[in-house]
Amino acid sequence: MSNTLSSLHADLERIRQHVCDIEQHLAPVVEGVHSRQRLSASNLLHYLALRCEDLRDLQDALHEAGLSSLASSESHVLRQIESALQRLGADIPESERSICDYPVASQLIHQRAVTLFGPKVNPHIPHLMVTFDSGMADDYAKVKALVQAGMNVARINCAHDNVDIWKRMVTNIRKASRATGHSCKIYLDLAGPKIRTVLLGKGRNKGRLKLKPQEQFLLAEAQANFDKTDKVVGCTLPGIVKDLQVGDRVLFDDGLYEAVVEKTNGMVAQIRLIRASSDKPRIKPEKGINFPDTEISVRSLTEFDKSVIPFARANADLVGFSFVRQPEDVAELQNLMRLENGDTLPLVLKIETFEAVQNLPALLLQGMQAPVFGVMIARGDLAVEIGFERLSEIQEEILWICEAAHVPVIWATQVLESQNKSGIATRSEVTDAARAAHAECVMLNKGKYLLDVLASLRDILHRSGGHHLKKRYVFRPLAIAEHFLKTNRHQQGDKKTKINLSVSRRRSPRKSGTR
Repeated sequence: MSNTLSSLHADLERIRQHVCDIEQHLAPVVEGVHSRQRLSASNLLHYLALRCEDLRDLQDALHEAGLSSLASSESHVLRQIESALQRLGADIPESERSICDYPVASQLIHQRAVTLFGPKVNPHIPHLMVTFDSGMADDYAKVKALVQAGMNVARINCAHDNVDIWKRMVTNIRKASRATGHSCKIYLDLAGPKIRTVLLGKGRNKGRLKLKPQEQFLLAEAQANFDKTDKVVGCTLPGIVKDLQVGDRVLFDDGLYEAVVEKTNGMVAQIRLIRASSDKPRIKPEKGINFPDTEISVRSLTEFDKSVIPFARANADLVGFSFVRQPEDVAELQNLMRLENGDTLPLVLKIETFEAVQNLPALLLQGMQAPVFGVMIARGDLAVEIGFERLSEIQEEILWICEAAHVPVIWATQVLESQNKSGIATRSEVTDAARAAHAECVMLNKGKYLLDVLASLRDILHRSGGHHLKKRYVFRPLAIAEHFLKTNRHQQGDKKTKINLSVSRRRSPRKSGTR
C-alpha cells in the first residue's frame, strides 16, 4: 500500500503542476475577463486541463485508497487535488492553496443564479421558467396563477408575436408579481436567424413536396435559376447555399428527413434524401432546416434581433441569445446590451448548434466579460444538430463545463411535454425531468396543462434534488432503508433474525416524498 500511496502522490503532484502550468500559460485570458469572474476563469482552465487526460485508472486507485477520486471536483478542481495531496502527506502552505474551494464555488453559482433568476421560495429545487403563448398577453388571471404556482421566470419568445403583444405580457407579469409578492423575472428570447423551408418548385401550390428515399432534389436560393417543375426547397435565410460542401448533411423538420449534398454551384445544391423517418416523406413550408456539418457564415445576431434590443433594454431582466456560435457574436451583443450606466443586461447563451458545443469554453470566457450570465441547453435544435443518440452525453458535458465556470444553466425543451399537451406524462419524461435537477433553472414550453405540469415538476425536482447537488450525490435518509430496518428489528431473545420481506401497500402522503 505504501508503494501505491507514493505512486498516487506522484500522479496527483504531476496533475497539479499541469493545471497550474495551463493557468499560467493562459494568464492573459484570465486577466481579460471581468474582475468578478477571474476565479471562475481560472477554475475553468483547471478543469479543461484535467479533462485532457484519461484518469479512470487513477480514479479507481484513489477510490480504493479511500481518497477523493476527483469525480465531483468540477467547481473547485485545484483545491480538490490539493486536498487529496494533503491527505497523502504533502505539505502545501496555506498561502499557496487555492481559495476556490467547494463552499466558495457553491456560493458563486448560487449568487449568480439568484441574480439571473431571482430568489427561490424552495431552496431545494431549481428555478422554474415558463414560456408564454400569445393568449397570456390578455389573460392576467392565468399569469397570476402561474406566478403563484412557482414560476420564477417568464419567457417571451421574440420569434413569435410582436412588440404590442410583448408589452401586454410584460404588464401582466409585473402586475402579477406585485400582487402576489413573488419575484418573476422577464426573459426575452431573441429570435436568431430563422432557418425554415420554402417550397420554390413542384409542390409549392399544394403546400408539400413529396419525396422518395434516395431521390434527388434541389436546395436553392430564391433568386437562383431552376425549372419551376423541379423539386426545389428554398430557405428563409439567404446565403446558406454558398456555404455548403459536397458531403454535408441537411436535416429537415427536426431531423425527420436527412439529405446529403452531392453537387453545388453556390446558388443551387443537388441533394439526395438518404433517410426518411416517415412512410410518406413530405417536406412542408415553415419547417426547420439544420446544417450540422456546415460552417455557416451568416451572423447569429440578425437585423431583426437588433431592432428588438431597445425593447429588451427597457423591459427585460435577461436576454437569450439564439443560435450563438462564436465568441465574436457574444461580444457584439454584449456591446449592444450595454446600459447607460455602463452595466450590461445579463445574457443567456443558448447552446443549440454543434459549433456552439465545440466553442463552449471560448463562449464562456467571452461571457465572463460581464459579471454574470447564463447558459441554456436548448435541446431541441441541439439534438438535431449533434444526433439524438449523443444528446444525453453532450448535455452532461455542458453541465460539467458550466459548473467549472460557475455559470448557471437552464435545462430546456420538451420537459414533461406530453403532460403539457395531453395531461399525462410518459415514464421516460419523468426520469428526464428528474435529471433536470442538475441545472439551476428548468424551462417549460407553452401548453394546455401548465399549472398541472408546474405542480408535477416541483414534486419531481423536490424528490430528486434531495439526493444530489449537481453531480455530487448526497445521502439523505432513504425511506426504503428505514422501512426495512424498522420492520425487521431483532426480537429480544430470538436466536435468529426474523426477516420480513413484505412490502407495505400504504401510500405515503403526496408531499412527503421518499426521504
